[in-house]
Amino acid sequence: MGVGISVLIGLKAASSFFVFTCLRMFGCTFLSLPFLYASLVSLLVSLAAHPLINLPMLLGKNPDGSFPIWAIIMFSPFLYFVRFFSMLRRFSSREESHTEICEGTYVGGWPSSPDKLPPGDPAIVDCTCEFPRASLSAGNAYFCVPTWDTRSPQPSEIEMAVRWACRKREQKRPVFVHCAYGMI
Repeated sequence: MGVGISVLIGLKAASSFFVFTCLRMFGCTFLSLPFLYASLVSLLVSLAAHPLINLPMLLGKNPDGSFPIWAIIMFSPFLYFVRFFSMLRRFSSREESHTEICEGTYVGGWPSSPDKLPPGDPAIVDCTCEFPRASLSAGNAYFCVPTWDTRSPQPSEIEMAVRWACRKREQKRPVFVHCAYGMI
């Protein structure tokens, strides 16, 4: 699977801080400030995503999958970075956006466009804390389990999500469980 999100975002924090330092040394103080901000946000996210801390609620994702305005402003360097990274990863991957694991139950990555959703108006279990509910799924039944990429939800959260998904399957509705990137 590779390194976890805390290591990757920690590297991003170090890189942003390096750019900040270089710009500052060359007298570009004003231009360097966004890099300092991105570095501090990345460091905070990296610490919150560490397995010993595991604090996905830091980003403030609401149960309806939206982010409050304060979270969008505060964490914008991270939130937009992961969306850009996701686009690059999807573009370079040849893997399907979702896989049917048993009749009517699908797993995959964050559905960034309508063609990434499974057929049949699925109920969605969202296991991401860094991606918003996709606007294309606004009419679908939705259950949010905020989880860092490369981490697992708490057992109680898994149990609630499974019960919710089972109720949807009893109603003959397909269920789509997704994390940030799927099984890439």
